[in-house]
Amino acid sequence: DCLDSLAWCEDLHVVDSGSSDSTCEVATSRGAKVCFHEFQSFGHQHNWALDNIVFTNEWILFLDADERSTESFRDEVLGSVDGADDETAGFLCCWKLMRKGVWLRRSDAFPRWQMRIVRRLRARFKSVGHGQMESEVDGRLGYIRAPYLHYPFSKGMDHWLRKHRRYAEQEARERLRESLVFRDLFASHSSRRNVALKKLVIRIPFWPGLRFLHAYVWRMGFLEGGPGYRYCFNIARYEAMIVRNFRQLRRKGQFEQA
Repeated sequence: DCLDSLAWCEDLHVVDSGSSDSTCEVATSRGAKVCFHEFQSFGHQHNWALDNIVFTNEWILFLDADERSTESFRDEVLGSVDGADDETAGFLCCWKLMRKGVWLRRSDAFPRWQMRIVRRLRARFKSVGHGQMESEVDGRLGYIRAPYLHYPFSKGMDHWLRKHRRYAEQEARERLRESLVFRDLFASHSSRRNVALKKLVIRIPFWPGLRFLHAYVWRMGFLEGGPGYRYCFNIARYEAMIVRNFRQLRRKGQFEQA
């Protein structure tokens, strides 16, 4: 479904990290070029693609397998890339998080921004917990305001929770690494603000419960019915896993250096 939604792209590549299903066969049948690289982190995987794939175009769009382009996203991307000046190094994009056909706009605090479009040789990524953000940007980042679709629960909530149990220690290590830079709480780009906020809130007593109340009550996730409640509840569970790992690592003195 991801590749079908990207039929408007001229040069499709899939970086496979050792899947045991029919991913590679499906990708090849859709005209994508498939290569293998063992997964280490999201930022590393993105940078490996930038360094090792021979792209035919100047602009590179990154989407994950559980994400989909839409017509409005396609149109804005093409228009923005076509009209970009020489100072533009890439674009921040946002997503619509979907569960059981419901857009969890309030529960997921839409919009949240990530650099997903890169001008070749003008920006890189760095890993942040179980995600990634922009790094070494040579120029200015624009915004694509039409969202793409994100289906993180396409394999069920239990599969999502199993993945996030693995992510929790990575996220805890990231929040331990380096000190909180307070000025980043007021940074112009939300990606930098989010990193600083995560380092701040992890130290707040009863944070997982507060995270649930923020999403479900303050952001009015309750308006999104059962899917909204389940998402807010499990995000709070995930934060509790991170807090538990954070405290264990701190007791052991396992502070990672940048």
